[in-house]
Amino acid sequence: MAAAVMARGGLRYGPCRPRLRAAGARGGLPWPGLGGGRAAAGWGRPAPGGEVQYCAELVRKRDYEGFLCSLLLPAESRTSAFALRAFNVELAQIKDSITQKTTGLMRMQFWRDAVEEIYCDNPPHQPVAAELWRAVKRHNLTKMWFMKIIDEREKNLDDRAYRNIQELETYAENTQSALLYLTLEMLGVRDIHADHAASHIGKAQGIVTCLRATPYHRTRQKVFLPMDVCMLHGVSQEDFIRGKQEKNVRDVIYDIASQAHIHLEHARSFSKKVPVKAYPAFFCTVALDDYLCNIRKVDFNIFHPSLQKKSTLLPLHLYIRSWKKTY
Repeated sequence: MAAAVMARGGLRYGPCRPRLRAAGARGGLPWPGLGGGRAAAGWGRPAPGGEVQYCAELVRKRDYEGFLCSLLLPAESRTSAFALRAFNVELAQIKDSITQKTTGLMRMQFWRDAVEEIYCDNPPHQPVAAELWRAVKRHNLTKMWFMKIIDEREKNLDDRAYRNIQELETYAENTQSALLYLTLEMLGVRDIHADHAASHIGKAQGIVTCLRATPYHRTRQKVFLPMDVCMLHGVSQEDFIRGKQEKNVRDVIYDIASQAHIHLEHARSFSKKVPVKAYPAFFCTVALDDYLCNIRKVDFNIFHPSLQKKSTLLPLHLYIRSWKKTY
């Protein structure tokens, strides 16, 4: 299916307002994302390089594949990529760390306000926000993509399954693809073909992430797989929660995985039109290929133990892909 190519927006500055002192700086609540007892005051004036190190370590622990991909970016883009990935991690872990939606909405609002303040040159005294501000200044990043990521993840706090595969793709477009658009900007690439590839690769990333997270969600009695595909094969959410492995359950996984594969193939079908300078932004396809290959080997049994293991060869495969200058 053809994906709409999203046009690049210019910087959009919201109304700049004085930022309130962080509650954590004078004995209130700590900043979101810094953990229960660590107040923001400690990040008022970090040691040189401390914010970069904080972002890199957060990404290494929470998004290892993204960490490896960031290492392969040009040196002038690498620290900015860590900040962007850390921003994504901060948002992604909100949903799993809350018991009430209201708390999640408050944390999302913190990041929405933080982005507004970043574009007013007045970032919060929070390590990820501070480093993200430097990335925005360094690469003239488009504010719209940050807001799309926040808005879409806020909608996703509703904790329900996707109604159909298109809804999952929309979520992926506004989160994973948006991250790739920003990464392209960090690389100095503003090209319609690169954007088109990013749209498809981001959708593939979102679909694969949904599949990979299914065993974890099952332990929490949750299923987020598209309901239309499940209904097509007569599979209920309870079937996944019970870990059933009948053919119709595997057929659901086959259909969803096939959609991710289609997006990857489409992104590669016009790779000759994509500037070579954009290729490093798309090295995440290595991990996607790896997962889709492995799930095919186990006949689309999404609960197979081998799918939960970290690929020890991923760094090598990433290096080979970067050496070949392909995605």
